[in-house]
Amino acid sequence: MKEFVLLGDEAIGQGALDAGISGVYAYPGTPSTEITEYIQKSKEAKERKVHAQWSANEKTAMEAGLGMSYAGKRAMVCMKHVGLNVAADAFINAGMTGVNGGLVVVVADDPSMHSSQNEQDSRFYGKFAMIPVLEPATQQEAYEMTRYGFDLSEKFALPVMLRITTRLAHSRSAVERSELREENQMKLPADLKQFILLPAPARKKYKLLLATQEKLEMESITSGLNHIEAGEDYSKGIIACGLSYNYYREVAVEAGLKYPVLKISQYPVPASLLNDFVKQVEHVVVLEEGAPILEESLTGTLESKYRIGGRLDGLIPRDGELDPLVVKRALEIATETAREIPEIVKNRPPALCKGCGHIDMYNALGDALEAYGPGRVFSDIGCYTLGALPPYNAINSCVDMGASVTMAKGASDAGLHPAVAVIGDSTFTHSGMTGLLDAVVEQTPVTVIISDNSTTGMTGGQESHATNRLLDICRGLGVEEEHLRQMNPLKKHHEENMKMVADELAYEGVSVIIAQRECIQTASRRVRSK
Repeated sequence: MKEFVLLGDEAIGQGALDAGISGVYAYPGTPSTEITEYIQKSKEAKERKVHAQWSANEKTAMEAGLGMSYAGKRAMVCMKHVGLNVAADAFINAGMTGVNGGLVVVVADDPSMHSSQNEQDSRFYGKFAMIPVLEPATQQEAYEMTRYGFDLSEKFALPVMLRITTRLAHSRSAVERSELREENQMKLPADLKQFILLPAPARKKYKLLLATQEKLEMESITSGLNHIEAGEDYSKGIIACGLSYNYYREVAVEAGLKYPVLKISQYPVPASLLNDFVKQVEHVVVLEEGAPILEESLTGTLESKYRIGGRLDGLIPRDGELDPLVVKRALEIATETAREIPEIVKNRPPALCKGCGHIDMYNALGDALEAYGPGRVFSDIGCYTLGALPPYNAINSCVDMGASVTMAKGASDAGLHPAVAVIGDSTFTHSGMTGLLDAVVEQTPVTVIISDNSTTGMTGGQESHATNRLLDICRGLGVEEEHLRQMNPLKKHHEENMKMVADELAYEGVSVIIAQRECIQTASRRVRSK
């Protein structure tokens, strides 16, 4: 079969196509975005009519993927780690309903928070849902585990999580493809009540899920993805999970280490495998990217007390990514003293692009708020979050997708007037609409500014569900016509825009201002493509 040089994300996309998927469902989120984009651009996917449109948010993606599985076909759902919080309701319950067609949920974690507001470890969710979790160490493994994940899903009639991290998602390596599998034929569940979680059947399903755990543990041994590599020096034993296995191997080759290794790429991990390995060594070092999930489990798993080093005892830093330098320090290997890098170019924080409509929106908002004082603007996740930085210093919050509207409402309920929400068009349709509905129902005095650049700009310019729909959506949610305003965020309209914002700040009810101007980056690409 042909060999390709692919990003980890792209390897997963190709693995899913070669596994016979009929659809991928996702909302853009770094570092997972390129998986869906790869499928969207694939000639094979187009010829097969594989569904590959963006979803409104991760919850709708998860539910649509589960619906495709209900119909017997293979589906993949992709998201970043914080997106799994949004999808959690459907994700957790999918472990109870089970699946019909294979369902793989790819979650890309972001340790060190390169482009995220936290560095949570999605393996927690896999353990909570009691479903299999796969964790590749290389791009080739990412490809192969994606294919295996669909087989595993159908074997146990459960969704399967594929957990990756930023470095694997965004680095390239050679990947060899396997044979293409045909798509499943549409087939309804044998039990048409399988997906009904009323209390009585749900209790039975939960018992079945619990009873399946022993079989899943056995599968994680027989699959060969978890295995022990013998060594010569048994003073230490290394347990390496996913990508951390690569870091250890790099250090071991350089330093001539001969420790035995237990490579972990599939969960749940059987206690017998852990005990068999630990009994051979004097001291255990656990290397895992993210939280000390496996390390914490060892306390209740091991038959006797062993010396265990990892994130819990400070051997490895509790936060941030692993890398070969961290591994060297944990294994007491001498490292070079860090060299001081001369300041040739000053660090530059990220900034809004020149010509960005968000700039003129913030300038109008800032001038209109001068009469009220600072601390009144609740924002959201998107390019416009850069309004927190100088020279704007315009916003006071960024918590999660959609929180701007609901936090502004809560602050208004507490007596803060005016209270302003700034949210992007894609974020609004992702999870801002329900908060606006709450405000409309109670006629809460809030001013919501939807900064509409007609794209999902922060993740590279994917299509936005909001494009050409915002006015109708806001009307449908009950916003009064006279307080549903449109702004053209250009410098020449500054006085007019400032007065518009000032008028709505003074209104004691719900007002929405749509500041609409196409993203300067997507506009430039559109012009160049002509």
